Order: sequence, then C-alpha cells, then structure tokens
Amino acid sequence: MMHKKMLLVAASIILNLVLVIHVLYNNSTTWNPSWTNRAAKEAEDVASVSCSGHGRAYVDGLGILDGNKPPCECNNCYTGKDCSFLLPDCHAAANSGDPLFLEPFWMQKAEGSAVVESGWHRMSYHFYEDGSYVSAELERIIRKLHNVVGNAVTDNRFVIFGTGATQLIAASVHALSQTNAASPSRLVSAIPYYNVYKEQTEFFNYANLRFEGDASAWKKSEHNDNTTRVIEIVTSPNNPDGKLKRAVLEGPNIKSIHDYAYYWPHFTPITHPADEDVSLFSLTKTTGHAGSRFGWALVKDEAVYERMKRYLTLSSMGVSRDTQLRVLQLLKVVVGDGGEGIFHFGYETMKKRWEVLNKIFSMSMRFSLETIEPEYCNYFKKRRDFTPSYAWVKCERLEDANCYEIFRAAKIKGREGKVFGSEERLVRLSLIRTQDDFDQLIHMLKKLVSQEVVRPDSI
Repeated sequence: MMHKKMLLVAASIILNLVLVIHVLYNNSTTWNPSWTNRAAKEAEDVASVSCSGHGRAYVDGLGILDGNKPPCECNNCYTGKDCSFLLPDCHAAANSGDPLFLEPFWMQKAEGSAVVESGWHRMSYHFYEDGSYVSAELERIIRKLHNVVGNAVTDNRFVIFGTGATQLIAASVHALSQTNAASPSRLVSAIPYYNVYKEQTEFFNYANLRFEGDASAWKKSEHNDNTTRVIEIVTSPNNPDGKLKRAVLEGPNIKSIHDYAYYWPHFTPITHPADEDVSLFSLTKTTGHAGSRFGWALVKDEAVYERMKRYLTLSSMGVSRDTQLRVLQLLKVVVGDGGEGIFHFGYETMKKRWEVLNKIFSMSMRFSLETIEPEYCNYFKKRRDFTPSYAWVKCERLEDANCYEIFRAAKIKGREGKVFGSEERLVRLSLIRTQDDFDQLIHMLKKLVSQEVVRPDSI
C-alpha cells in the first residue's frame, strides 16, 4: 500500500513538472528562447539590402511600418534607388566631423557589436543598484579602455555620463562657474577654438558666465587681475588644427576643462595619460558612433562631480539606458583585443588619407597645410605622424582673403576660419567622413590645385 502511494506521489510530481515546463515555454506572456528570432531576421534582412556600396538601409527607415524593406539612404553625391548614380559636379562634403570612416570596421564586427534587447529592458527611471543613472559595468569597461590605450588616469576619479561631449561641456562649465559672485565668470579658449564653446555660452545666456574668446588675449588683458573666476577650455588634440594643447592660464582663480574627444590613436600620438581636474571624452571620436550621443567625464573633485551630476539629472534624467547598453557592447569589442583592431584600422585609414592630401598640397603655392612634427606614441610604441580629423588650410594669396569662399566656389564645402575665432584666410576640411566623401574631396582638390602654375620641384 505504501509503495502504491509513493508511486502516486512521484507521478503527481512528474505531472506538475511537465505542466510547469509547458507553461514556461508556451505561455505567450512569459520568456521564450525564440523571442529574438524576428528581431534578428529583420536586422539581417535590412543589412542585406544592396545600396551599391554608396549608401545604407536602416531598420528604422521609411516604409518599415508597411511591411516593406526600407529604402537606401545614399551617401553624399550619390542617388538612385540603389545609390548607383553619381551626381555630376557635386559639392564635396567636408564640413561636418561625422566619423563614418570607421564604418567598414564595424561592418567586419557585425556579430560582436550587435545588440538585441527585450521590450522590458531597463524600463525604470532608477534601475541600477546604486540608484544612479550610470551603468557600473559600462563604467568599469571605460576605465579598462583608458588603461588599454594609456590616454587617461582613471584612479581616484569619478566617472559621469552625458548625452555626448556637448552636454558634458555645458555641465562642466556650469559646475565650475561662480553662482554668487558680484561679477560673472569668464570662459576662454585658445584660438583656434571649437565654436560650440562660444555658441553654448551665448545661446544659454548664463547670468553668471560670459564668453571672452582667446585665452592668450585674456592673459595679456588688463582684466586679468586674479580676482575674476576664469574657466579655460583646453582642447587637445585641438579642433580644428589637431595640435596637442596645454592650458594658457594659471592662478588661484583659474579653472580648466580639458576636452580630449580626439585623444585616441586614430588621430594622434598618445604621449601621456591625461591627468586633469575635468577631462571630457566622446564615443563619437572613439568608435565613430556619433548618432548614439554618448560621452563621459573623468572628474577629480567630488563637489564638481556632484554639481555636474545634478545638471545632467535636471536636464535629461541621465543618459538613455538603451544607449548605455549599446555603448557597452561596442566597447567590449574595442577592448577585447586591446584596441588593436579599431585603432590600427583607424590609424591606417587616416594615414593613407593624409598621404594623399599631402601629395596634392605639395604641388600648390596657393594653399598650405598646417604641419605638426611627429612624436613618440606610447600606444603604438613608435614615433609616428599626427593624423588629425581635419585639414587646417590657409589661402596664401593676398587676394584670397576669404578662404571658405574660394573652396566653396571650387565645390568644396568646408568650415570657415572665423567660426573658430581665427582669420578668414583659413578653412577647415573634414577628412573623417565616408570614403565616397573623401574621394569626392580629393577629386575637387585636384581640379582646384591643377589651375595653378605647378611648382618646378614637384614635376
């Protein structure tokens, strides 16, 4: 009798287990291991759309809601259903700093860099264990990234995330400006400076901050009396000329923000680890993902960190959790091989572009390029050339007073020198866009330079 009861109990347990398993794997409201199939298929289908190598289709493209494959979005100067038609005499796009030169690298890393997330991923405002908006795992891998590259000290630093370095500039300026002083703080940066510093200050119309322009001019100014709080933004490597920069000002009332967005082996020798009070970095120039809008700051002082954090909380409630997930996946790929893949790819691409560019300008007496002496790179363990994101070009003829207009007439869209606080005889040309953009730029530059009398030593 006892044996029969035991058999019945065992049968009951087995039946219950079967029912539980059935519910777990067949109830549509619970987890099912096949739920990623549709998302993966959709991504694969869109990635397979042929755009003749001159464009891309995207999962969020027009027409996807109707069940159609999204159309090709063509590169500059290309058109047609599959982007196969090159527009004649199209203007070369050399204005923006969109780092699409890294796109081929990520196409090689499609599997490792892909992200699939559930519909219930990080739905809460506060989800991380410490109640913050910062993923501890992403913070950990960012510290590892700097350790691998050797471009920044992360020990005893607070790490804070922002919606790109652009938001972090505003947050750090806010944190360092005096709010209760009789006169406003002054913001300066050495010419040529990144124009967003000036534009943000004037647009937000801070009551406690005024943009004063060139740091060197302020140093010589009669207003430099050591009583006014001054914030200097140091961009290194600099945008637009690619030079490694140091602070111009010093003193008890001088605070500095170091913008290291371009301090990566693609663009510059890594000469030392940055060890500043506030250092800003950007995913845009690290991996090329400008559209993800992600940046981070390394901050020494806890009070400055707290003021930055409050600014970011009130302005955006922190960085999107979806963005943080994608950045984590991307940086896992980067550090997985010690950065060797992306930084070698990026450097070799930029090196080849600069070789082509230098050859063209070497034949010109009308235009000159800003040059920088090679330095030893701690990352590559060798002396190497600078390979900046931009060419800082000067028009040498007296009659070419507005260099931007000279290039625009030659169907090359650059960025005016005066935007950077510099003279109009200078223009910035972007070298980090797609290969199509670079090829079009070179095509137009050759036409422009060929109009000159060629130097005898270049024949």
